Amino acid sequence: MNGVLIIDKPSGWTSHDVVSRVRRILDERSVGHLGTLDPLATGLLPLVIGNMTRLAQFYTSSEKTYEGVIRFGFATDTYDAEGQATTPACAVTLSLASLRELARRFYGIIEQVPPPFSAKKVNGVPAYKLARRHQDVPLKPVRVEIKEFEILSAENDRARFRARVASGTYMRTVAHDIGRHLGCGAHLEALRRTTLAEFAISDAQLLESLEAAASAGGIEDLFIHPRKLLPQFPCVTASESAAAFIRHGRAVNLPELSQARQVKVFQGQKDLIAIASRVAGTLFQPRIVLAVEPPLVAKPAARRTQSPQAPFSKKLLNHS
Repeated sequence: MNGVLIIDKPSGWTSHDVVSRVRRILDERSVGHLGTLDPLATGLLPLVIGNMTRLAQFYTSSEKTYEGVIRFGFATDTYDAEGQATTPACAVTLSLASLRELARRFYGIIEQVPPPFSAKKVNGVPAYKLARRHQDVPLKPVRVEIKEFEILSAENDRARFRARVASGTYMRTVAHDIGRHLGCGAHLEALRRTTLAEFAISDAQLLESLEAAASAGGIEDLFIHPRKLLPQFPCVTASESAAAFIRHGRAVNLPELSQARQVKVFQGQKDLIAIASRVAGTLFQPRIVLAVEPPLVAKPAARRTQSPQAPFSKKLLNHS
């Protein structure tokens, strides 16, 4: 089973929990995800299944969009609602105009210190393991990019936002830093991912829907159409002979795509068989082969026909 499936992750589940559940539902061991979501977060979690796991390398720097809620009045050790308070609670009065003005400081390329409860490594050890043991977590600032950050509303001690960010950006840290700027403390109360690369939350399936589809034998109807994947690469449909070469990892000529650097190669409408890179001119070399040609079955050796004289000649030799 090969395909890309979008799951609407429920709160309280780790990304690995979802992968494990889908492995059981599909009875397929080869399942991976294209971007971790914290247990608190909900929303879009793309899964790659079977040979499609080879596409994961193209999504390591994918842009993401989030919607969420920041709660003001105290900070937490995890920078979200699952942590313990690290500052005394205080009453706050939020001004939408002031919050929007403050949000502008976070636009563009900024330096951000990852949360202590994160997968970032300190001398080879994940930061969250040190934080759980109440040890110092000396994480260094990293450069991230926030392409959009809009405060949608502010009421009582909570503010709703929408953000579009580059890979590696922690919205938990953004919430924490805003609270620090205001002097009242803050943390991320809720987060929902709505896009990742070309995928949107409208493509997502609940785990319960996936389970029902599996029971009805309609799983493949939930997969993202392969021609919608990696839209930055043009599509080309290979002839039967060219597809046979590609499936064996051999270079082929694709004249109609002579200007493209990388292409998605299909056999038919839905069978994505490779991602190929241009070598020179119209010659393309498969970079990733997604559909391997079945091994050739050796033909039985032809029985050698002997001439009628052969046995007689051998007999004569044996008696010479």
